[in-house]
Amino acid sequence: MKILAIDTSCDETSVAVTGGLNILSNVIWSQASLHAKFGGVYPSLAKRAHEERIGWVINKAMTNAKCQMKNINAIAVTIGPGLAIALEVGIKKAKELSAKYNIPLITVNHLEGHLLSPFAQPKNSKKQNIQNSKKIINSTLSKVTFPSFGLVVSGGNTQLILVKEIGKYKILAETQDDALGEALDKGARMLGLGYPGGAILEHMAEKGGAKVYQLPIPMSGKEKEHYFSYSGLKTAMYRLIQEQTAKNPIRKPSASNGAGELTKQQIYDLAASYQNVAFEHITRVTSSIISHYPSTISYLLVGGGVAANSELRKRIRKMCRKFNIIPLFPYSKKLCTDNAAMIGVAAYFKTQRKEFSEVITKLERIPRYKI
Repeated sequence: MKILAIDTSCDETSVAVTGGLNILSNVIWSQASLHAKFGGVYPSLAKRAHEERIGWVINKAMTNAKCQMKNINAIAVTIGPGLAIALEVGIKKAKELSAKYNIPLITVNHLEGHLLSPFAQPKNSKKQNIQNSKKIINSTLSKVTFPSFGLVVSGGNTQLILVKEIGKYKILAETQDDALGEALDKGARMLGLGYPGGAILEHMAEKGGAKVYQLPIPMSGKEKEHYFSYSGLKTAMYRLIQEQTAKNPIRKPSASNGAGELTKQQIYDLAASYQNVAFEHITRVTSSIISHYPSTISYLLVGGGVAANSELRKRIRKMCRKFNIIPLFPYSKKLCTDNAAMIGVAAYFKTQRKEFSEVITKLERIPRYKI
């Protein structure tokens, strides 16, 4: 079963070819440099860039997989959640290819792609034996049973999910305001680290002290409320930065507010303190929820851009040891950020349930698509 998968949910144009759970190719063309000067994604620019590049990215993915359209069994495309005018570029192209080559079309929820990304396998791994949607055995994941937990931590979403079985999910907690990835990006922007800033913030935090500055842990003592929240932490970080710059000597005559600049060490320490509290919050809430479920649940699937953060992985592993749970991450950090390979993996499971889109002409984007 070879699937051509397309994802244009935000600012990456990505196309992949998958064979079962094996990633035969995964091409990602990032627009980050185009949006950097805006400090975030500029919608109309994102759409135009997708339109300019999607044809080239498809050809590159097919070439890398040494595959032709006659070898493709299905076309998968992300229909949401995401940036509406970006999503429509991928959907339009998927419709065109499906009609032109008479290939079945599969619609995929971007969040389900992140959730199931740990099941992706390298191109040359041994063939997987998929028994059914309740029990999976393959070469590297050994044995995964359901129900399991799932944690999606990306720029637009933060969700803890009960995976009853693949295709059947229940949201246990989600953010009430900013997602974890968005909060990290905004923290980086406040420190003048540029866009996208999450990865840069992580690098700065490695050189700083996580306890140097005191920031309030969101919902401290209220973890039983079962939701995530980062708006208050962002506000506290902004005020802390203002306080620290006001104390520093003025280093630039042009500083209009009369405040000085942060030193490198202050930036390192602020980054470490901010990241520390952000991660403390998510592990506290997740631990609180997991503690109320049967100890027979043995796995936690972790996906999304922030899942590439080494410090967060370390904390998730520590949390899981407390509950005797095995955390599962994608085999490559490239599969944590937005990519089409994870869409192909999610689509493969949908083919096993024969979930194809019957009326292609009515296929539309769903920017706020729920898992």
